[in-house]
Amino acid sequence: MLKMVDVEFIRKRHLVDGWSIRKIGRQLGFSRQAVRKAIECADEPRYRIGKPRPCPVMEPFREIIQQWLKDDQRAPRKQRHTARRIYHRLEEEYGFKGAESTVRRYVAQLRGQEQEVFIPLEAAWGQQAQNDWGQAQVCIAGKPVVAHLFCMRLRASGVPFAWAAPNEKLEAFLEGHVRGFSWLGGVPRECLYDNPKTAIVRILAGPYRQEHTVFSSLRAHYLFDSYFCRPAQGHEKGAVENLVGYVRRNALVPVPDFPSWDALNEHLLKWCERERDRLRDRWEAEREALLSLPAKPFCSGLTKLVWVNRLSLITVDRNRYSVPCRYVGQALKLTLFTDRIELWDKKEPVAGHERCYGRGETKLCLEHYLPALARKPRAATHAAVVRQMPEVYGLAREKLCHSHPEGYRQFVQILLLHQHFPAHAVAAALEEAYERGGLDATIVRQLVLNRVSVSCIEPAAVPSRLADLNVVVPSLSQYDGLLVGVGR
Repeated sequence: MLKMVDVEFIRKRHLVDGWSIRKIGRQLGFSRQAVRKAIECADEPRYRIGKPRPCPVMEPFREIIQQWLKDDQRAPRKQRHTARRIYHRLEEEYGFKGAESTVRRYVAQLRGQEQEVFIPLEAAWGQQAQNDWGQAQVCIAGKPVVAHLFCMRLRASGVPFAWAAPNEKLEAFLEGHVRGFSWLGGVPRECLYDNPKTAIVRILAGPYRQEHTVFSSLRAHYLFDSYFCRPAQGHEKGAVENLVGYVRRNALVPVPDFPSWDALNEHLLKWCERERDRLRDRWEAEREALLSLPAKPFCSGLTKLVWVNRLSLITVDRNRYSVPCRYVGQALKLTLFTDRIELWDKKEPVAGHERCYGRGETKLCLEHYLPALARKPRAATHAAVVRQMPEVYGLAREKLCHSHPEGYRQFVQILLLHQHFPAHAVAAALEEAYERGGLDATIVRQLVLNRVSVSCIEPAAVPSRLADLNVVVPSLSQYDGLLVGVGR
């Protein structure tokens, strides 16, 4: 093989001194073919293998490995074969006797033939935001839970937004957008996504998607366009893919403990503000290019009709919630938010509860059952809504029901005070009456009146026949004359 000094000498003799190829070959003892290669290329000629070197140990297993790697293309990205896993499978299933390094070299050779080419991408100011879900382990009130992180990042400036939700359902997906756009103070012209089932009903050919109707309403409200990555090609929105891990490592390490979801999101929002301040110059340029927010935010709640059963309960996601008993047997409109539910009778609010995310949970409100308890007072002794109240109510019930056969009636009269007074005031008054030994509805009512201001007392209903009655207020100055007469 020619050395670099030989190549240099040949090229100089031929290109500078004008020697012929034959003369160079005769003088130096090289073949004319070698001389021509040296003249055509200044680099040192390298030996290239025309065909792979034989490897008797690997030869029987090549097709098996190729098939496994081919099957991996249809498997989840995080559950595909590594070279180490291939080596162990060959050992266990086929009795492979070679070394792991031999398998590694062959796998690297196969994968090197299929390397995908990536193209650097950019976006104009205010043009694009990328969105994705991620997960992180946190503690809420001391209990470990999985927080689902809705992450949004502006492509040009890199400003991030993160919000934590108990799940990734459609209502959380919508609320993430509403909160993100509100925090940014504007709307990007387009948003890039994976293919989330909450937003996509069906993946069609190419870039086309059949979107969920509510998601289309969100886009129509904020006037942005939606684009979606190719299936299983999340790297097409790499800016937000990196953001999920960045939030976990920088905002949630060590594993934090917050008293509530609101406290967790307040912490995330402060972290986002620090990131925005760090990118202040780029953020100022991007903010000017964002679309303006609409006059009213989008309602992120999902609505549907629900029926009230005979227990004055409605069922949502395998959990039950109480409503006022006058709506038994009727249909109400349910608005389902991430953190709460609201029930409406046409345009009149009926009830609201904190949302449950377990199964078989029941949320009861005493005020919803008070009219029924007034008609059926004996039910108060075992009513579920009463048994979940503070301990003093149970003590009062036991004492009243054991002291008199109809003591439950007196207990119901105490419960009915909740119709006119705050719950905490009634509970405090009942506890004081219990300690004094005077468990009577009249006594408890007076103790409540001693605790609350007049403004807290619900005014009595005015009969319709008296509502328009005008009473003339008399002048009391005429009584001054009588007082003068008395003085004489």
